[in-house]
Amino acid sequence: MKFRVGIIGVGSMGSGHLKNILKHLSNDIQITALCDIVPEQMYRHKELFNDNDVAFFQNSSDLILSGLVDGVIIATPHYFHPDIAIEAFNAGLHVFCEKPAGVYTKQVKEMNKAAKKANKAFQVNFVLRATTPFKKLKEIIDTGKIGTVRRLTWIITTWYRTQSYYNSAGWRATWAGEGGGTLLNQNPHQLDLVQWLVGVPKRIRGFCYFGKRRNIEVEDEATLYMEYDNGLTATYITCVSEFPGTNRLEIAGSKGKAVLENNKVTLYTTAITEDEFNLTTNTAAGPIPMKIEEYAVSSDIELAQVEMVRNWMNSALHGDKLISYGEEGINSLMISNGAYLSSWEESWIDLPFDDDRFLSELNKRIESSVFVKKNVSNIVLDTAGTYTK
Repeated sequence: MKFRVGIIGVGSMGSGHLKNILKHLSNDIQITALCDIVPEQMYRHKELFNDNDVAFFQNSSDLILSGLVDGVIIATPHYFHPDIAIEAFNAGLHVFCEKPAGVYTKQVKEMNKAAKKANKAFQVNFVLRATTPFKKLKEIIDTGKIGTVRRLTWIITTWYRTQSYYNSAGWRATWAGEGGGTLLNQNPHQLDLVQWLVGVPKRIRGFCYFGKRRNIEVEDEATLYMEYDNGLTATYITCVSEFPGTNRLEIAGSKGKAVLENNKVTLYTTAITEDEFNLTTNTAAGPIPMKIEEYAVSSDIELAQVEMVRNWMNSALHGDKLISYGEEGINSLMISNGAYLSSWEESWIDLPFDDDRFLSELNKRIESSVFVKKNVSNIVLDTAGTYTK
């Protein structure tokens, strides 16, 4: 018997999941229900199914309570993720949720509480964890090849987005509709990787620039400085208005460094640690004997997307270990929420912060938010692969 899945939200990301399942997982998964508040979003896929094979809903509660599904894929705008997930858990369903887990940490904590109580397979789609480049970096760090990690620097300015992109839907790039800008929309995958690779920082100083080069109310550019208990420091730079942009990740340790850029991991490993060399050398500036290795790594994003859904299914059916436990989704959100709070208050923010303090500041911006923008075209965008650039 196949694992029965309903997709809630059949816009850009939901359509991608639908097509991937039909192309790669049709022997294991049966899509039995689709849901979207815009009927046309669902019915445009009707030709992909035989008559009566799939049910269509405009209300997520109706789908969840229909008895037609074993699990749901949630691909709605961000604010709705936790509420829909909580309802699904309460109905005894497994949940696969698009990133981010939610908009603010308080609502995600409630979602995590419901997930723990339900004890169902819960995965947030941090798909880059399943790609070759980041699996390689994780292996390098976890096996100690570069020693103790001291610094992470990530410049990722390849998120080029035009004003037409922001005008494509009324909820985009508004505090009331989306809850944030590039940190919450484009960058959750990378912020998750930061915490997955080196952990959650102890404090953060964020410099977010709201509507700097695009006519939007949320941030289109941000620079984050992060400090850790063990002395590690991290810098994260991103924006949507550079072309061509840069995507370069450096992770430096006491025994070398790893660099990911242009689908290549370059590993530099020193013969001894920098501490040892510093204490024993008579030279003024090195160098330390070093070996350089290069690994060509494809992003293999479509297969990684398929693997994430397959992994979720196998966790639901057989108890397999999840690639990205849903409860971990709060970690990257804590970083982006912390960056916002730091920018609003112009100060360092300790993590974790007070959830109500952040929500109070967010609500101030929601109250003055322009949810429905002029000249909105309401088009479905093809976002395949955009989070890997």
